[in-house]
Amino acid sequence: MKDNSTPNTDNKNDTTKEKFNLKEEIISWIQILVIAALIAFVLNRFIIANSRVPTASMENTIMTKDRVIGSRLSYYFSDPQRGDVVIFYFPDDVTEKTYFVKRIIGMPGDTVDIHDGHVYLNGSDSPLDEPYIREPMDPTEELHYEVPEGSYFMMGDNRNYSADSRSWQNTFVKKEKIIAKVLFRYFPSIGKIE
Repeated sequence: MKDNSTPNTDNKNDTTKEKFNLKEEIISWIQILVIAALIAFVLNRFIIANSRVPTASMENTIMTKDRVIGSRLSYYFSDPQRGDVVIFYFPDDVTEKTYFVKRIIGMPGDTVDIHDGHVYLNGSDSPLDEPYIREPMDPTEELHYEVPEGSYFMMGDNRNYSADSRSWQNTFVKKEKIIAKVLFRYFPSIGKIE
């Protein structure tokens, strides 16, 4: 039997077509933007820390104007270790708006002596092995530090051009002021930080 019916071409009755609703479209975009902002806030506040290194103080490990990412989770379950590159609040800035990036040299309870262009820890006769420093440190007057419990002594890898624990008014960085362990550089190139 032949079907003589004709297909319905009347768009008014076509239920598969939806009318464009500007108000619903705007609400949908606002929802997406709010969710994205919340995710970014949670990531940046609790998971990662982002910092720009404006000076040559960490060269050649981190170059001037590099951007780095650090893990805020690194020190929730373990303590910072000697040699870690960390993001922390600059101890001389009471507003806690200035981030610094340096390497941990002195641990809680350590003595740090600097003479003849080398770092000596805990009365050792051998200088600290530091393959990461850019160039030998210029000799200065002999310096001696005793790191308090719960605090750390920080130095830049480019020792001759680094404002670090040696020159700050508040010499040591308290553990609670350490924000994150630096994991990698993401701009202008990508690379792991060690």
